[in-house]
Amino acid sequence: MRVLVVEDDDRVAAALHAALARHEIQVERVAHGLAVLPRLAGVDVVLLDLGLPDVDGLEVCRRIREVGDVPVIVVSARGRVDERIAGLHHGADDYLVKPYDIGELVARIHAVRRRRGTVAPTPADGVVELGGGVVLDRARHVLTVDGAAVPLSRKEFAVLALLADADGAVCTRDRLVAEVWGQRWPGADRTLDVHVATLRTKLGRPGMVATVRGVGYRLAAGTGT
Repeated sequence: MRVLVVEDDDRVAAALHAALARHEIQVERVAHGLAVLPRLAGVDVVLLDLGLPDVDGLEVCRRIREVGDVPVIVVSARGRVDERIAGLHHGADDYLVKPYDIGELVARIHAVRRRRGTVAPTPADGVVELGGGVVLDRARHVLTVDGAAVPLSRKEFAVLALLADADGAVCTRDRLVAEVWGQRWPGADRTLDVHVATLRTKLGRPGMVATVRGVGYRLAAGTGT
């Protein structure tokens, strides 16, 4: 497995390189945000610090998500709830606050790697018309609304795909969290809500992903207005 570490502190980067190497993880490192995109080819997971010298890490995360679906784990000293939510809004798959246990970091690296592309079985062509001009192409990992491509994070795409598979039936919160994130933690429901809110905004059809209070979410037909 190849991990790209985006960290400007030489001592932190060296310690992380040594620790991950002990777990047989191949590490590359860049110290500047602008150096990330040219180094993404062949990378399995990005570990992204937010306090970079040239560009804020959230902007780097957003740019990564625009060009591909490589898993991104934010590793930052910014630990407030609103800061973690901002990281998820910008496309991060996971968020770990410094200082952290290296064992937990390794476990999260493997978890996001396992979940990469793990969406429920699809029709042969992978294309599902959701109504209202919304089309989900899971084979190409593309969502189009009225013919225009709409960029989604991997998690947003996985949530929408699960709702599409349910064909109007309710997907419980527990199921969505388990299948998209692979585990439940104290803030899981809030994380799911943030992803659904962002998904609604990107769809431009707020009622298309309907809330079933106390249970979960379901996909409404058409525009859902």
